[in-house]
Amino acid sequence: MAQAASISLSKFTETVQAAVKVAVQKHPKFKLEQPTQVSISYLIRGIPVPDAIAGNVSVRETQAFANEVASQLGAGVVGAAGTASPIEGTIYAHGRHLIIGIPVVPEVLIEK
Repeated sequence: MAQAASISLSKFTETVQAAVKVAVQKHPKFKLEQPTQVSISYLIRGIPVPDAIAGNVSVRETQAFANEVASQLGAGVVGAAGTASPIEGTIYAHGRHLIIGIPVVPEVLIEK
């Protein structure tokens, strides 16, 4: 069994904010503000996409943006996940809610 790792919640939030900033520059349809919320569910760690943006982008564009955010998270999150391979972006959509982010790695503990 893999050894559990911990990540500082404030460091994770800073890393996500920096990743979103770079991704917005590369994907101008996603004019997201710096995220102040991170969804911590059992399927995905991510940020909500406002309805105004979600209604004007395709699934392919959304996946590309999620992949860009994931790639920008860098070695801090990848290393803590206990894997050397990059994390692929993930999309979670339910009803009118759209969240983009990274899949949950069960061995990672998030702490403040």
